[in-house]
Amino acid sequence: MSRQFNVIQAIDKWAVFFYIVLVVFGWMNIYGASASEDQISIFDMSQRSGKQFMWMCISLGMALIILFTDSRLISTVPYLLYGLIILLLVVTVFVATDIKGSRSWLALGPIRIQPAEFSKFITALAIAKLMSHPQFRLNSIRNYAIVCSMILLPMIIIVAQSETGSALVYLSFVIMLYREGLPGLIPSLGFCAVVLFIIVIRFGGVDLLGFEGASTGLFIGLLLSYVITLIFLRVYQYDKKHLLLLSIVPIAVFIIALPIHIWAISFNLVYVMMALSLFAVVYLLVLAFRKWRKTYLFISLFLLGSFAYCFSAGYLFNNVLQPHQQKRIQVLLGMADDPTGIGYNTAQARIAIGSGGFWGKGFLQGTQTKLKFVPEQDTDFIFCTVGEEWGFIGSTMILLVYLLFLYRLLFIAERQDNRFARIYGYCVVGIFAFHLFINVGMVLGLAPVIGIPLPFFSYGGSSFLSFTMMLFIFLKLDTMRIERVRN
Repeated sequence: MSRQFNVIQAIDKWAVFFYIVLVVFGWMNIYGASASEDQISIFDMSQRSGKQFMWMCISLGMALIILFTDSRLISTVPYLLYGLIILLLVVTVFVATDIKGSRSWLALGPIRIQPAEFSKFITALAIAKLMSHPQFRLNSIRNYAIVCSMILLPMIIIVAQSETGSALVYLSFVIMLYREGLPGLIPSLGFCAVVLFIIVIRFGGVDLLGFEGASTGLFIGLLLSYVITLIFLRVYQYDKKHLLLLSIVPIAVFIIALPIHIWAISFNLVYVMMALSLFAVVYLLVLAFRKWRKTYLFISLFLLGSFAYCFSAGYLFNNVLQPHQQKRIQVLLGMADDPTGIGYNTAQARIAIGSGGFWGKGFLQGTQTKLKFVPEQDTDFIFCTVGEEWGFIGSTMILLVYLLFLYRLLFIAERQDNRFARIYGYCVVGIFAFHLFINVGMVLGLAPVIGIPLPFFSYGGSSFLSFTMMLFIFLKLDTMRIERVRN
């Protein structure tokens, strides 16, 4: 009995409180989104609210099992679990039935399980186990490669299941890697890649200054790459003379070129930007070999890589992405309007949220919800039910609870005296944050629709159980910290 008392006393009460609030309100909104006129009650097992209640009970039982499991087991089994979940993901690719274009569900009698949901926290455990080894140092290229491979392997398999959204969640691990010593340059490069891709795709078909065939998107992409190169040069290898030269040359060139283009002979200004970029690459390479400084070499490689990336963005968009993915990006960027097709879910979700006004229509009073205008309104798009029934006030309060929940998890992760627990904790924070911001963003039309659930709100047994297990494993690790302090 003393062990039980100690665990209950040691568990973080605020994290559990936020969890309960989110679970209860999520369950209520599932009922509000899916209830039919002939539904007996919220506990009706023939309806989704009743089934969700069943998963809530199962998750509670699993949470208790985790809390009272021998603490040494959690740090012992990660590699075994990782191997098993990879095997299960591979099996799923070949045996799962196609459900709405996805092959990610395993049928176990009347129950369907989505292994991809559980792979997130299992991968987090395995990485935490690896990185907590006393001899592990993240500044090693070999160790970087191992960690990246462990992250990429389940991502690739999940993409093969046509579950791109679930695969993208693994990008959230960069938060943990940054906390553990990943140079800020690497996330910055990832951010630059996203920005350049958006610019080139969004404005790629717009003629530059009226010159047919001159891509505005390509020009801006090359110009931005050049500016970022100057910033990197200023931050990582400051040399006033060389920085000034590389800044003045393009200004002088465009002072001469623009009047000629406008009033004399029209020509493709993209070629000018290309020439300037190649000039900067050659200049930096010469500096790198003359002064034997790797920084110049890396900066020149960045500019050269950005140059190639800008020209390949169109090919990636047209030939690598699936047609429905292309359409979603086009709708998001305002390049296409498809309110009855790809953009239907988002358009109807925004209408539902807008109709809720400031105070909302009231619980079970949402007309957009009742009339089923929004597909997946009790799963991926459940936040529109919150907006319609609870209004701006209710939506804000729910988002506030989520933010407080994330802040509490971040606080718990940072206070860990054990590297394994801290690394796993930051992975948990990243996964929850990614799901929250991307899910709400896609409902509001601020992010592409990639089909990921809102934690503890969206209907689904696999996601609810996996989120609960992920959370309570972390809370269990936190109780171990308190046990060590007491002993």
